[in-house]
Amino acid sequence: MVDAKPIGTPFVVGQHLSTEGKLFSDPTLFWSLARALQYLTITRPDLSFSVNSICYYMHAPTEDHFRALKHILRYVKGTVHHGLQLHRTSSRELLAYSDAD
Repeated sequence: MVDAKPIGTPFVVGQHLSTEGKLFSDPTLFWSLARALQYLTITRPDLSFSVNSICYYMHAPTEDHFRALKHILRYVKGTVHHGLQLHRTSSRELLAYSDAD
């Protein structure tokens, strides 16, 4: 995926995953990548929906599921600098901003 072209969306719009299709040949690779993406959602809430959608099929991933997982990885490649910054501080305050519109 090092030479993959980055993309701007984490999930294909209108894509609906299902249990139908040819099973992926290396489920261990799928599980490993999906778990890594789950960990990444801690600081990247923009990935939560797409990663959750992929993880729903971890028991029997198909080739379509792996293509969707690669799509997420291409999005991550293009948005490396996005995410929440977590810093160690002595303060226990949480500061948040919201747009009321």
